[in-house]
Amino acid sequence: MKNIQFNIKYFLIFLVIIVVEAIIATFFRGSFIRHVLGDFLVVILLYSFFRAITNFDWKKVAISVLFFAYFVEVLQWVNILKLLNLKKGLMTDLTLGSTFDWKDMLAYTLGIGLVFVLEILKRKQLK
Repeated sequence: MKNIQFNIKYFLIFLVIIVVEAIIATFFRGSFIRHVLGDFLVVILLYSFFRAITNFDWKKVAISVLFFAYFVEVLQWVNILKLLNLKKGLMTDLTLGSTFDWKDMLAYTLGIGLVFVLEILKRKQLK
């Protein structure tokens, strides 16, 4: 349990992004903002959540979130819902997304890329 530690700054970032994601999901159906910006932000959201509740190495968290996002996208590519004979619905769309798209992979990569840039800049300022 030594890696469990609450960080208010990352938690506030998480809260802001979750509100932005909710706004995007509500008002931007079928648009670039919903599909690309939403995916860009979701990896930052997940990263912020895990950094808010743990003190694991930031690089490991960032890479883990990126690989998780890739994994979910691959599950869409292999049509996991059909393979498992599950019905498509709100919960499956929220957890697994709906369709595979290479642009999503790019958005995830760019989102974690921004995390790396910001974390490196933050560390340089602290020196």
